[in-house]
Amino acid sequence: QVRLVESGGGLVQAGGSLRLSCAASGVMFRFFNMGWYRQAPGKQRELVASITSSKGSTNYADSVKGRFTISRDNAKKTVYLQMNSLKSEDTAVYYCNEEHHLWPWGQGTQVTVSS
Repeated sequence: QVRLVESGGGLVQAGGSLRLSCAASGVMFRFFNMGWYRQAPGKQRELVASITSSKGSTNYADSVKGRFTISRDNAKKTVYLQMNSLKSEDTAVYYCNEEHHLWPWGQGTQVTVSS
């Protein structure tokens, strides 16, 4: 059974940084493209960053491009999201999942950016 555990969120001032981690278990992690998603109150969940399984090619939503960096460690079955220059509009619960979000969602990690 696939399990995703996100961590690293918190309260940070605008302009600050956070590094999120997502550990996967029960899956051949290295074969899957991964994504970081977020859901703000009253809004739909959106994909903010993705990374391919082998070459590690990345893609970003326009709203985070140049500020967020996604990376992965296949040996640790973990995907990361480095978030810099955080803005109040980045406040959301952040989740990771396979790129087509076929796996059960984890609990997410709350990121709150104060202005």
